[in-house]
Amino acid sequence: MADPTSPPIFDGHNDILSKLAATGPAGAVNRFRSNPSAAIDAARAKVGGFAGGFFAVWVPSSNIGGPDYGAMSSPRFSVPLPPEVPHDEGVAAAAMQISILTELERAGEVRICRTAAALEETIGANGPLAAILHIEGAEAIDRDLFLLDVFHAAGLRSLGPVWSRPNRFGHGVPFRFPSSPDTGPGLTADGIRLVERCNALGIMVDLSHITEQGFWDIAKRSDKPLVATHSNAHALCATARNLTDRQLAAIAETGGMVGVNFATAFLREDGRMLPNVPVERVLDHIDHLLAHLGEDGVGLGSDYDGALVPEALTGIETLPLLREAMRARYGETVCEKLCWRNWVRVLKATWGA
Repeated sequence: MADPTSPPIFDGHNDILSKLAATGPAGAVNRFRSNPSAAIDAARAKVGGFAGGFFAVWVPSSNIGGPDYGAMSSPRFSVPLPPEVPHDEGVAAAAMQISILTELERAGEVRICRTAAALEETIGANGPLAAILHIEGAEAIDRDLFLLDVFHAAGLRSLGPVWSRPNRFGHGVPFRFPSSPDTGPGLTADGIRLVERCNALGIMVDLSHITEQGFWDIAKRSDKPLVATHSNAHALCATARNLTDRQLAAIAETGGMVGVNFATAFLREDGRMLPNVPVERVLDHIDHLLAHLGEDGVGLGSDYDGALVPEALTGIETLPLLREAMRARYGETVCEKLCWRNWVRVLKATWGA
């Protein structure tokens, strides 16, 4: 019988840092070690064969919080975009979350991986969780990009220029169904400089959340593989957040990849944020992405602790169910690529080490 916790799963996106930060940094390490109210904690990592992932730094919108899931359960919806977050709020929120991740590393719970070699070693070591420091929405980055260098020194190796609201660097797609991802402008002049500087530093640029125009702006200027850490197939779920087949073709051409998002509003054909979604629907999106990107271009990008996910996949302890379904449909070799090897491959190509 196959080991239900193997191959290990390295995940393209989680929001546990912002969840820990919401109740303050004091006691964050203990809450990370055991927290039944979160999708991710250290106690359940071995149960689920969870080896780590991209730990996102996300700045909450001023006095608003997260997306309106109630509105997103309607048959059609267009949730208004929150306003731009003031830079000082962005810096404060990002600093707290990076501090929490650093404290988790000091406590031996994670290892912040700065190279692909370190990532591969940590995934296979059965020790601390492998963590990539990722920023989701660059509100904390200044126009001169000085803080990008500071965050890079702290371990930043992946950045999405926007979340689902505008900032000085570009425009994000709204939570809207049905809709194409072509919802507005793309990168600003500052955003172009940000992408170019990320390329120079070896910081992966994440395409999830950006408008279609922004996608093409990045594709035109980036010399690295195109990557969307937590996005799905627009052909199967026509929400603004998903990628069209034309976008997938561009990603494939660069040897990039996409991490499949578990958020139900990006999985369901009707685009509704409702929990009754079978595990097979995740595989349907994997099937579509495999057809367009090949077996080296698809991974997982759960959005754990940042979205409503299928009832059967509510936390990392449930990952053996998904792993077994992938093994049965794709075989052992492709399953291992989906679980972690493809992330190591694309990051090696991006980071150069």
